Amino acid sequence: MASKEYEAILKVLLDAVQTANAANPAAAAPAATFPAGIPVGVSNHHIHLSQADLDTLFGKGYQLTPIKDLSQPGQFACKETVTIVGPKGAIEKIRVLGPVRSKTQIEILTSDSFKLGVKAPAKLSGDLAGTPGITIVGPKGSVQTAEGLIVAQRHIHMTLEDAAAYGVTDGEIVTLQVEGPRGGCFSNVAIRANNSSALECHLDNDEANAMSINSSTTVKILK
Repeated sequence: MASKEYEAILKVLLDAVQTANAANPAAAAPAATFPAGIPVGVSNHHIHLSQADLDTLFGKGYQLTPIKDLSQPGQFACKETVTIVGPKGAIEKIRVLGPVRSKTQIEILTSDSFKLGVKAPAKLSGDLAGTPGITIVGPKGSVQTAEGLIVAQRHIHMTLEDAAAYGVTDGEIVTLQVEGPRGGCFSNVAIRANNSSALECHLDNDEANAMSINSSTTVKILK
């Protein structure tokens, strides 16, 4: 084909593309860039104590001993552990997380419920109304709580800027997609957006084991 003929065909094609883009600007726009996958934090059973219960379990005026910072700003794992006791059995070495809270909250796995003999509902942290209590045993005493035993509802911590980037809002319920040979989807995942959080999806050991999730896994939000 002659050079002039080739140039003429190319010009016709370019003109056609430009005409189509002018008629439909959205089609010409680049695809929206979606944020990268969300890191996952996997947690075992643990406990948050009020100062009053900490005093009963470890002694008056006791202060927690931090040993490791956690992913969420200001939170840390402590040297201290306790035993929790239910109608059918007990679980030892339940790690205390700090700092102290206004109310004691015990977070267990669904599989722990069978050993303890008590059914804990799936709840977000701090939503303790209507939850069962349990006996907590420490080196200096024991506490029978009236409430506070939960299985943590799966959730994603993020800043308000993160929420805007992912197109979600605080309190919204979303579905997560997990890739991999045992991957799948988790529904009923709560968004917890505020400017004192760090981006991380929180799942417990039971959930992570079901889909072979570890600390290097990332997940995607499905709307």
